[in-house]
Amino acid sequence: MSTSTPDATRTGLVSFHDILSDDGTHVRAWTNDPDGLIDGPTVVLCNGLGTNAYLWPALLDPACGVRVVSWNHRGVGGSDRPADKRHVEIERFVEDGLSVMDHFGIDRAVLMGWSMGVNTMFELAVRNPERVAGLFAVCGVPGDTFRTMLAPFRLPHPLGRLITITACRAAKLTGWAVSPVTTRLPIGPRAVALISHSGFMLPVADPEMTAVGIREFIKTPVQWYAHLALGTSKHARVSLSDIEVPARFVAATYDVLAGARDMATAADRLSDADYVELRGSHFIQLEQPDQVHALLLDFLDKVASRQSE
Repeated sequence: MSTSTPDATRTGLVSFHDILSDDGTHVRAWTNDPDGLIDGPTVVLCNGLGTNAYLWPALLDPACGVRVVSWNHRGVGGSDRPADKRHVEIERFVEDGLSVMDHFGIDRAVLMGWSMGVNTMFELAVRNPERVAGLFAVCGVPGDTFRTMLAPFRLPHPLGRLITITACRAAKLTGWAVSPVTTRLPIGPRAVALISHSGFMLPVADPEMTAVGIREFIKTPVQWYAHLALGTSKHARVSLSDIEVPARFVAATYDVLAGARDMATAADRLSDADYVELRGSHFIQLEQPDQVHALLLDFLDKVASRQSE
């Protein structure tokens, strides 16, 4: 069930649509094809937790050759918080994704996931295999994500999970104090340069667009983002035995939020999957947008050829 109220963004590269998810939550969907002019396959993007369209610069190029539809997570970027605040699990995001697909008239498509969105797309594929033509995973694993965090530090999985869950709980408790500061931070190319030399993110190809994406991201209060993260932390590892569509895993060597080794082992467990590792961070689509986009286009060709066989 959905209603549509398209808005033009300040950049004009994205249009928004307010839709109604299954539990009655209003969710803000978006597309990179405001005028319906992109000539290419449709991809449903299950985005990183609390993130936005502007963190995918290659997909906002009108010549990108891919029509993207996606949505902002509950309580983020114009999407409402659910009436029941507990409804922020991956399973609820799957419902949102299906509602978005229905709104745009998409019966079946390639799903692309980034970060926690990889959990969402694999859960959707297991629950609704008839809606999925392929799976393109960027810096994310199919479930139990928190155990793979801090991978470059070679910590045991239980310890990595403990540290990151504890950090989220602390952020949820203290966010009310820091959010008035974080939501007002001045973010421009200089701030992006500082962040991209921190080790958490490496230098990006388009600092100005990255700044737009970060400014949108920090509008979310810290305590709500932590609440979302804790909700998604409950998502268990997805069984891959019933996944029959093609898949591609694009990992980053220095990713502290999704372990590259765990992505590689997930690819090994699938019958029709490949694995590519790029030297970058969790934000590889900002650091190497052309390479990630080329891998996506190649994967879409692969899916199309499988369907024609």
